[in-house]
Amino acid sequence: MSTCRLVLDADFAIAPVERRLFGSFVEHMGRCVYTGVFEPGHGTATEEGFRQDVLDLTREMGVSVVRYPGGNFVSGYRWEDGVGPVEQRPERLDLAWRSLESNRFGLHEFLAWADQAQVEPMLAVNLGTRGVQEAADLVEYANHPGGTRLSDQRRANGAPDPFGVRLWCLGNEMDGPWQIGHKTAYEYGRLAAEAAKAMRRVDTSLELVACGSSNRGMATFASWESTVLEQTYDVVDYISLHAYYERAGSSLADYLASNLDMDAFIDEVVVTADHVAARLRSKKRIKLSFDEWNVWSMSRFPGETALEFDRHPRLIEEEYSVADAVVVGSFLISLIRHADRMGVACQAQLANIIAPIRTEPGGPAWRQTIFYPFAQASRLARGQALQVALDAPRHSTTAFDDVALVDCAATWDAETGALALFLVNRNETGGTVVDLDLRAFEGLRLAEHLVLADDDLSATNTAEAPDRVTPRAGTGAVLDGTSLQVALPPVSWTVLSLVRA
Repeated sequence: MSTCRLVLDADFAIAPVERRLFGSFVEHMGRCVYTGVFEPGHGTATEEGFRQDVLDLTREMGVSVVRYPGGNFVSGYRWEDGVGPVEQRPERLDLAWRSLESNRFGLHEFLAWADQAQVEPMLAVNLGTRGVQEAADLVEYANHPGGTRLSDQRRANGAPDPFGVRLWCLGNEMDGPWQIGHKTAYEYGRLAAEAAKAMRRVDTSLELVACGSSNRGMATFASWESTVLEQTYDVVDYISLHAYYERAGSSLADYLASNLDMDAFIDEVVVTADHVAARLRSKKRIKLSFDEWNVWSMSRFPGETALEFDRHPRLIEEEYSVADAVVVGSFLISLIRHADRMGVACQAQLANIIAPIRTEPGGPAWRQTIFYPFAQASRLARGQALQVALDAPRHSTTAFDDVALVDCAATWDAETGALALFLVNRNETGGTVVDLDLRAFEGLRLAEHLVLADDDLSATNTAEAPDRVTPRAGTGAVLDGTSLQVALPPVSWTVLSLVRA
């Protein structure tokens, strides 16, 4: 077995872990909404038509915030289509995903669902085909108490009190040529700045997210962030990041190390944002909203123009494996260790579309393998993220140099005396023994030791076998005073929770 050593100290804190780090994403795409979160007539359906089984799993997963309604979908969306009597709502062509949109599920339905799911809503406005007035109108409809045409329209539509939505995205992936209403960085920055100013005049309490690059590989990456932030710096709070990773075309070693790309992406956006702050002589520091991230086999997606217009078709309904769950765990580690700048993060998407939760129309809902690392991190990552001093064997892969065999994030909640560690073992050929030096944490006991691993790295959960892959209780961990030794299985995700004795 390989061996590595970790040292932790409560005095070496990074920053508090924001609860918004454990967000998700609901888009009008495929079956995420229809037969995903919303299916009137389903055996578990609530009075509003929400799938209770999906609501239960969302709460179990510990989702804190949900971004809606897109995604690419929002860039052609008329929010007015999704309010008012359902029977009067128009059916539209969704050009983003070449689908037929009934608008049976709209703003009121989403916010009622979010309330039942106990999540904070994060709304996106259309800055693709629409602009400043429509964005300000939506804020007025949602958040103004009453006495105006739009706020009174909301009241007439069954919501007498303002929704009070605080977190808003200024469009989606506007740097992407695939985006309806795609713009240059300058065009988008000007529009986003004016939309932000108008929205804030309606409601001064808003928190606003400007669109960053759709991925780190975009030709305009970094220059896009710089140009956009130069125009929006004083009127936004966050800049967004999006990233998807896949196994196809790469080795397992490359795939297991892919969160190093996420780390670099985050660091580069931080440097770019701080460079703009320096040029503007601003003491303000922009935070990051990593509001789309996940594993997605994008190379297998035929592209939007290959799709036929249909109602909620089955699109990119990935079946996630053990290896995928380990990689998702490593992404959570990256997000936690950047707690000083990471304000929001949303795993895309919640149901069916590259999702931790899968459903069948009229049938069951079940947890995919990637459900578990997210749920465990959301539940246990409390208090301050800690710096981790790591001494581990290192290797190189085709895509990455200097890859540690083990990756780790840790959090410490001084109020409750809870220490949580999240570990990924990238060792493909054997286990790895980790010696944890906890000299700064006396009087703790090991409360939980959970492991997600399997001899078959391709094993998945399905409707027929929903519990084929689940976390199991770990064995063999030895806590001796302030020294903890634990053996990590090959290609595994491990969670350790220590509490006051």
